[in-house]
Amino acid sequence: MTLYRVFPLVPGARPREAGGPLYVARHLQGSSRHDDPSRYGALYTSRTRESAVAEALQAFRGRDVEPRHLVRTGRPLTLAEIDDSRLGRLPDLDDPRELQRRSLRPSTVATHDRTVTQPAAGAIFDDGHPGFAWWSTIEASWSNVTLFVERASRGLRISGTPEPLTVAHPVLVAVADRMGFVLRG
Repeated sequence: MTLYRVFPLVPGARPREAGGPLYVARHLQGSSRHDDPSRYGALYTSRTRESAVAEALQAFRGRDVEPRHLVRTGRPLTLAEIDDSRLGRLPDLDDPRELQRRSLRPSTVATHDRTVTQPAAGAIFDDGHPGFAWWSTIEASWSNVTLFVERASRGLRISGTPEPLTVAHPVLVAVADRMGFVLRG
């Protein structure tokens, strides 16, 4: 299967190095939905290009997006395609049987309350999985995948060349229409 991730690119960085598509800055984690930097690094990815871009730019809903917004810490936001076929099957929190098996409700998956989502991710980590799938709270038909980088990284390969996002990038144009971004520049 294929995953997508938007990340701030450092030109010439190898995939697992700072600025590469598989790099996780654990020292900056802890406040997001599933990460727990004292136990693992969380690599947030999506099954669709649109979801990866939407997740990265969701703060701009209803606002203008200009070229300067497509840069983080002086680095261009870039869309990477990742081959995860070596990982095998991941628990899918969009599957009612998986939710039942884990005694989770859909609302526990979709909440923004980290005191609920982080322990759920931690339980999957404790089970030894390299990650898990869940639906996007932006658009439920989009599937996201949280990977535990220390377990998943060796099973991931970058496909093709990562693409810097521009206001004319076709995926950003599609996401802008769906999320109410106004693209300028």
